[in-house]
Amino acid sequence: MGSDPICWQKGPDLNSNMRQTLLTLLATLFLTSCGFHLQGRQPMPEAFTYTFIDTKDEQTDFVQDLRKALIASGSKVIRTQGSSGATVSVHEDELTERILSVSARNIPTEYELTYRVKFSVTAGGKTLIDSEEISATRDLSFEESQLLAKEREQEILREALARDLVALVMRRMASL
Repeated sequence: MGSDPICWQKGPDLNSNMRQTLLTLLATLFLTSCGFHLQGRQPMPEAFTYTFIDTKDEQTDFVQDLRKALIASGSKVIRTQGSSGATVSVHEDELTERILSVSARNIPTEYELTYRVKFSVTAGGKTLIDSEEISATRDLSFEESQLLAKEREQEILREALARDLVALVMRRMASL
């Protein structure tokens, strides 16, 4: 019989598990009580249960993202205005490009992209938001040698600007 050292194995610490569970519950309670919501999941007022989007062009980045955000928030986006609870009218939806700087050979090297949207919201015959204009701007550098990459970068920036504007509109409508 050798003198083997005695190994004591420690069982699960119940106090540690309870403490971890309590901290998780407190963190969840804190986040929900401060009004935290996942991005794109704005709780909408009841007037937006059925929403119609009135626009000239339904294929713009802004309108497509607005439709997705409304659906994600629990609204039903409908195709006919007559049965809608709320109508979001998109009066203007445009992307403009302005040259900021040029090279010595008079070739543009930097652009400014501005996405501008003018909208209004009505529900039940009442105007909830009267013709508001919002815009977002980003700078874009340009190199002739990287033409395809810069075109893709411009496309990505346009989509990001549209998402930013949709987030602003959704927060504005959620505050009604």
